[in-house]
Amino acid sequence: MTWAAVSARRLARHRLDAPATVGGDPVTRRIADVVAGTCGAHAQVMSAAEVSVAMRVAGAVRGDVRNALWRDRTLVRAHGPRGTVHLMASRELPAWVGALGGLDADRGVAVGEPYLDPDQVAALAEACPGVLAYRDLTATELTQALADTVGGWAAEPVVDAFRDHLPRWRWAQPTLGHRGALCFGPNRGREVTFTSPARLLPGFVPMDGPPALRRLALRYLHGYGPATPAEFARWLGAPRDRCEEVFRELGDSVERVTVAGAGPAFQIAGDPTHHELPRGVRLLPYFDVFGVGCHPRSLLFAGGAARRALARGQAGNYPLLLVDGQVAGVWHQALRGRRLRVTVEPLVRLSEAESDELAFQVQRLAGIQGAEEAEVETGRVTVGPHA
Repeated sequence: MTWAAVSARRLARHRLDAPATVGGDPVTRRIADVVAGTCGAHAQVMSAAEVSVAMRVAGAVRGDVRNALWRDRTLVRAHGPRGTVHLMASRELPAWVGALGGLDADRGVAVGEPYLDPDQVAALAEACPGVLAYRDLTATELTQALADTVGGWAAEPVVDAFRDHLPRWRWAQPTLGHRGALCFGPNRGREVTFTSPARLLPGFVPMDGPPALRRLALRYLHGYGPATPAEFARWLGAPRDRCEEVFRELGDSVERVTVAGAGPAFQIAGDPTHHELPRGVRLLPYFDVFGVGCHPRSLLFAGGAARRALARGQAGNYPLLLVDGQVAGVWHQALRGRRLRVTVEPLVRLSEAESDELAFQVQRLAGIQGAEEAEVETGRVTVGPHA
């Protein structure tokens, strides 16, 4: 397969070639379909997550993503791959919890180190659904509730974090999410809240671990393939040998292909090749999953893009300018009231048509965020990478 064919298919699967149309479906359902197709959306920075998702659905705005989360509940905010916070399609959460919880179980005694032992992690996982069964709790409220339930050790401020110390249970927060013991509720003012997936999604039952992990591997290959077991392991934050085993277990469901300039990889068996060239100018916000999840980086971030758009080899810390499926620059926005100003630093010379499309994308970015005025300028982006 040529790299162009790989890029064209990934752009289509990520709805970056053309946004998904709503048709007769509620927009929040279409949003969930798009998020399922990308295997989630990074949500450490919720404002960026809202843009990332909304840009993939025709006519969608940030409020539609919030409605999908808190009104219609077609999305859920939970701990996903690598323990990072993601938006996920609610219907996919049983598979996510089954796969990630199973991987945590495989880690055994190492799960809680150095702040918790396995028995303490198990006690927290058992306690969380009960204390979160009837209402959302802030971190402070949940800390007290867990201390009352499992013992004062849960609230001991021992976890180093940003020149402060968090309570002991917070070290296990991603693990508790992976086990389906908690997820995020709506913010209470500026404070994050936690809730139980079983309360948020009635009938929630995690899948068994091995089939859930195989399902997740196929979903990943649908959105990011062709890919290698090592790339899947890096994306998921899982042991490479376990991911190699998963790919073997997939059997005839996958097939080996060779990507020009990258080498052998796997795709879903019979997945059609896109023969058209990748086209389009797109502005991807912080931590957009296309930049974070697509490999190999040497081809996606070719030439000067690796030096300018990666932070110590890590993707996501800069918003990306994408031209014809390639990282071709970085950008930054300043949103003040109803006015949006976007500075774009291209690494390639944009044609007149590409400049016009860039201007259109800036207007779309403004509409998603509720801005009434928008302007774009090209020049050096002086803002450093996001932490």
